[in-house]
Amino acid sequence: MRSICLLTTLVLIVINSANAQKNNSFNGLDVNLGNIYRVSAAKSRSISPENFTGEPGKGGMATLENGSAKNEARELGQGWKVSPYVVVKKGTTFTLGEITGSGAIQHIWMTPTGNWRFSILRFYWDDEKEPSVEVPVGDFFGMGWGSYAPLNSLAVTVNPGSAFNSYWPMPFRKKCRITLENIAAEDMRIYYQIDYTLTEVPEDAAYFHAQFRRNNPTQGGLYTMIDNIKGKGHYVGTYMAYGVHNNGWWGEGEIKFFMDGDTQFPTINGTGTEDYFCGSYNFDVKGKYTEFSTAYAGLHQVIRPDGLYTSQQRFGMYRWHLTDPIRFEKDLKITMQDLGWKSGGRYLQQQSDISSVVFWYQLEPHASFPKLPNRDQLEQN
Repeated sequence: MRSICLLTTLVLIVINSANAQKNNSFNGLDVNLGNIYRVSAAKSRSISPENFTGEPGKGGMATLENGSAKNEARELGQGWKVSPYVVVKKGTTFTLGEITGSGAIQHIWMTPTGNWRFSILRFYWDDEKEPSVEVPVGDFFGMGWGSYAPLNSLAVTVNPGSAFNSYWPMPFRKKCRITLENIAAEDMRIYYQIDYTLTEVPEDAAYFHAQFRRNNPTQGGLYTMIDNIKGKGHYVGTYMAYGVHNNGWWGEGEIKFFMDGDTQFPTINGTGTEDYFCGSYNFDVKGKYTEFSTAYAGLHQVIRPDGLYTSQQRFGMYRWHLTDPIRFEKDLKITMQDLGWKSGGRYLQQQSDISSVVFWYQLEPHASFPKLPNRDQLEQN
């Protein structure tokens, strides 16, 4: 009897150990230097103009008859960079990628041409009819002023000469669809790659969202970065393009997070614009604005007046809450005061040109986005 009990115990230990190992299997998400050695059943896939579907063994199959670079490849033929880009006709929308199944986008690279405010990215998760992301392509990658500036962070990098990279993880459960609308008066060319994995997604995984806003000029010294976020989730950061219309220091304004029923006063209240973007004292070193770009925050772009047509100061800033996301249960609204200085040591309610993209994750459904500004309202001026 004792031998039978001992054998039964050993069998249970083996079963429990196997179940524990199975339950602890790595789904291929949340990859970092501490777990990069782990194998996974996740399937790596990639969509580009050389493989629009991401299917295994279907890359580089374009022939000279249908390749975008058929002239360049005419002496070499199939397999020799026959279709590395697409042309998005003016006034049309192109589907960059459509994925069916469960998984997550892990990296996006692209090099769009033309005015980056006139190319509109939209992301749709699962079966939703309205996008969870609706943003001009330049602002999505921190290039709202339409000119290159190096950006070196964990979530977004922009490399020479106009290489846009996103590392935001974007899980989905049934499908995802990414489109690019060209609202310019000219055709545009884009090289791009969407790297993703097909795998199981945790039950508590929220969906990625991004929304664009612009006030030019602001009214009453107040800029609303976002409002009407409804549901449960967490804010993970912002990119802001700040155009100053007056002399003097412009960044005294406080950021305010109104969450979960806050009315007149917020739960989280910052101390100044440059403070929120993890700088200090006007970003001033020896009498000059000093650019910086770090893993979590930066003043990566300063456009200085040139005495001719570039007549106004312009600034590009980002702040990612990757280790300190701001979590909300029911709702979220974020404002930034547009505040500078006037005579006598008094605050000045400014009328600046401010654009922003707010990034957050939440459980669906999400509230409808406000209508995106038209082309004239988007244009940098």
